[in-house]
Amino acid sequence: MPPAVSPAPCERTLLIACGALAREIVALIRLNNWDHLSLTCLPAIWHNHPERIPEGVRGKIRAARNEYDRILVAYGDCGTGGLLDQVLEEEGVERIDGPHCYAFFSGNEAFAQAAEDDLTCFYLTDYLVRHFDRLIMQGMGIDKHPELLPLYFGNYTKLVYLAQTEDDSLRDQAVRAAEKLGLAFEYRLTGYGELHHFMAGPEDPENLETRETKAQWPN
Repeated sequence: MPPAVSPAPCERTLLIACGALAREIVALIRLNNWDHLSLTCLPAIWHNHPERIPEGVRGKIRAARNEYDRILVAYGDCGTGGLLDQVLEEEGVERIDGPHCYAFFSGNEAFAQAAEDDLTCFYLTDYLVRHFDRLIMQGMGIDKHPELLPLYFGNYTKLVYLAQTEDDSLRDQAVRAAEKLGLAFEYRLTGYGELHHFMAGPEDPENLETRETKAQWPN
């Protein structure tokens, strides 16, 4: 996908995003005082039903087209098999580059370079750490049927926590998640990665880098 073009200050922009990114996107909007940006989300649980994502995004686009000057989409392909990109091409809307949030949080190029070494890695983001028990242990039925654990995770060797914020509590939760799955643990502080750049558009790299060092969830 082509890189985002920085909108003019008066250009009302809607960001259609996965609900799993909502907290991070709101943090970046507050941090940067991006008053021109509004956010609407589709349910994060749709990652279990990626066939719903393309038409769900299309519906959001069409409902908002007359209210905004510009619409952007904060989704990777996210298991849609190219169907999301087909919808976006038809609607004339661009999305953030990358197959999924693990890639654009890490940086797509860096993620691709590490892909071969990371074949047996299971990834968590801040959102997935917060909701690990509900989405993984309960959502996959492992809490009631522990015999499913090797079926789902037998081919993984390591849990990699891609952290958007420096939070000792979340890191501890991620360690416990690795223990529950019987996996080694690795911590990588990615920050908001290319999500920040996508929302900002091209601007002074020094200023953006400075703000990224402060990019924590506002109190």
